[in-house]
Amino acid sequence: MMNFKTGHVTERESFILRIILVLTLVFTLVFLQSEAIFIRPNPETLEKDEGLGGGLHFEQATLPIFTELEDLELSGVPEPVEFSRPRLLVYDSYRVVSGDTISEIAKNAGLNEDTLLSVNQIRNSRLLQIGQILKIPNQDGIYYTVANDDTLFSIAEKYEIGSEAIKTANEIFTDSINVSAVLFIPGARMDWIARQEINGDLFMWPVAGRITSPYGYRQNPFGGGRQFHYGLDIASPHGTPIRAAMSGRVNFTGYDNVYGNYVVITHHSGYRTLYAHMSSILTRTGAYVGTGERIGLVGSTGLSTGPHVHFTVYKDGVTVNPRLLMR
Repeated sequence: MMNFKTGHVTERESFILRIILVLTLVFTLVFLQSEAIFIRPNPETLEKDEGLGGGLHFEQATLPIFTELEDLELSGVPEPVEFSRPRLLVYDSYRVVSGDTISEIAKNAGLNEDTLLSVNQIRNSRLLQIGQILKIPNQDGIYYTVANDDTLFSIAEKYEIGSEAIKTANEIFTDSINVSAVLFIPGARMDWIARQEINGDLFMWPVAGRITSPYGYRQNPFGGGRQFHYGLDIASPHGTPIRAAMSGRVNFTGYDNVYGNYVVITHHSGYRTLYAHMSSILTRTGAYVGTGERIGLVGSTGLSTGPHVHFTVYKDGVTVNPRLLMR
């Protein structure tokens, strides 16, 4: 014991004090640890005591579960690198079966329609054939043919994509590209005009009616043998309103011995439409007309066998089959 008279501590007393100090620290740590072990989660966050192995588990609302890619961005969790890393373009294949459509095939493959239309060079989606083999790429994108003034960087800027992504997809190891080379542009989309052309959704019907003479070769109804018919003849009652198949600028109206009263409308992307044999013209040269706007009435003027509309579509000055472009 301490000698209170002298104020000195013996060696034995010093040893005992050290033992007491150590034991105090040990008991303190054990107590704190036991408190931590027996802390339980808030019962409101528990579902039930039926987790794997009988342990406790929490309701899903307390856990960061992501069901959509957008959730990753909103949660502040970085997007997985695999989602944005440039990838080499590779293909699988698919054989078309009865009932298939481009939209369904694309959906099942996790791709957009533009991708399948472009990589398979489909010019008319309505002509998809049973047994046809389609290429299914591992990523969305379209083909692009390099023009004279193109550079890798100008193409990347046009489609708002990194040039490295284009190089990786196409296995290009330099920044130089050749004119007329066909490149795959990851993530790019077709312009809506091209898509509507392919899907046959570009023009509305100018009148409701029955096609009495299609585009192509036919027997001349006025004699003279076989001839090529450069449009559609759509029969409809006399006086039925004729409507612009697509918006555009009226650049010709008048009368012709063959076409009778006619209207010609110029549209975007090199398209022009002709509406002939009208009984009356309801528009004027220079007027802008919207899709579906009345431009005339059905008649049988000019060289005609009865009331109908002769409807011709020109693309860059050359006639094309209107039926392939009509909704």
